[in-house]
Amino acid sequence: MALQLYNTLTRSIVPFEPMFPDNRDAAGRQVVGMYCCGPTVYDYGHIGNFRTFVFADLVRRYLEFRGYAVKHVMNITDVEDKIIRKVRETGSPLLEFTAKYTGIFLEDLSTLSCLPPTDLPRATQFIGEIVALIEKLVARGIAYKTSDGSVYFSIEKYRGCGCNYGQLVNLNFDAMRVGERVANDEYDKESVADFALWKARVPEDGDVFWPSPWGEGRPGWHIECSAMSMKVLGPSFDLHLGGEDLAFPHHEDEIAQSEGAGVQSPGRPFVKHWMHGAHLLVEGKKMSKSLGNFFTVRDLIAKGYTGREIRFLLLSAAYRETFNFTLAGLDGARTALARLDECLGKLTELAAGAQATAPADGLVGRFTEAMDDDLNVSSAWAAVFDWVREQNRLLAAGQMTTVQAAIELAAWNRINTVFGIPGAATSEVPADITALAESRVAAKKAKDFARADAIRAELKSLGWLVEDTAKGPKLKRV
Repeated sequence: MALQLYNTLTRSIVPFEPMFPDNRDAAGRQVVGMYCCGPTVYDYGHIGNFRTFVFADLVRRYLEFRGYAVKHVMNITDVEDKIIRKVRETGSPLLEFTAKYTGIFLEDLSTLSCLPPTDLPRATQFIGEIVALIEKLVARGIAYKTSDGSVYFSIEKYRGCGCNYGQLVNLNFDAMRVGERVANDEYDKESVADFALWKARVPEDGDVFWPSPWGEGRPGWHIECSAMSMKVLGPSFDLHLGGEDLAFPHHEDEIAQSEGAGVQSPGRPFVKHWMHGAHLLVEGKKMSKSLGNFFTVRDLIAKGYTGREIRFLLLSAAYRETFNFTLAGLDGARTALARLDECLGKLTELAAGAQATAPADGLVGRFTEAMDDDLNVSSAWAAVFDWVREQNRLLAAGQMTTVQAAIELAAWNRINTVFGIPGAATSEVPADITALAESRVAAKKAKDFARADAIRAELKSLGWLVEDTAKGPKLKRV
């Protein structure tokens, strides 16, 4: 089966086919241009933000698994209404302020084992491209200057050119307020509004402004993504991702600006395939600091959870399903990963350096079948834990050879290029725990089994399990 993905543009699951099949890299792989809306760097990202970024990482990894070469672009929004407000409140220079939170974001991305994007454009580095794109829209009569020196995109003029505003969402123009003008980057979603492409400088902006043909000012949020994505990936590209809250107005405005500028080749859209991740709830409710369910990645790490546990939980549900993220779910992720780790540890020990000729077909085949079905991670993980159960059965029965263990390990390693779950951190056994375990061995040799059982119970109370194997006792942290 070919890879099938839901396309928000067509409201259907369709085969994924790159727009430019002849565009190949040096290794002969088809190149896929993929853009994901990145963070607005004014604060720590919360776990809902990172569901989108882990989702984008999954898409990128699976496309590479299927043999594509992915040019993964994620923007950094480093000038926007909220950022300017924070800069004013803190008295920090814009670039110093945004550099701090950009660094924090990239650290959190690494904590969750996300691959670094191949390109990470920052809006402030693309002011020239933004101005040039606005000039095209003005020249075509789709954008207009207001008396204060701002420039707005006209929905009416855009639709009057025969263009469709409402490609990603169904809009009822008769029931909505049409023609209003909004300066805010995020505006009332009940309004189909003319939105700001360029905002004239006001005193509250402080030192955050650039020169333009319309006077000093700064770009609106929507135009930034259009300019950056088309500069890096070209006027038409394959795949655009983001959270479902961005479909309207942000992504709809991106389409209007990009296609309204008339820079695509005839018959080519701005983006062929749109994917949107669903909202994340925390403890069954929308995230809110007042409810105490607002978590950053660092909050969860401080509670004792690991990046691999957070990533596992974020990858446990289909990307188009609203997902309820809970601390109990993280505890469940820890338990599930422990089962997986234990199986992988036994296979690694048995394989003892043996080389696999190829990964086992069973696990890789079931995984691929699940993921080809619109990235069905639930079925993919079911295949993994069915595999764990079967490997444990064969290991317990002594029916696994060294080569077979190596082949099965190769299968896990192959599919884990997609899941991206790091190996378990090895726990160094403290000297006092080692001494206790050695005392237990001595007690067993002396046939003092009551003493041996007492030491086992003492080890367990200290957080260590002892497992007797053919090669001697093994200690494992509970």
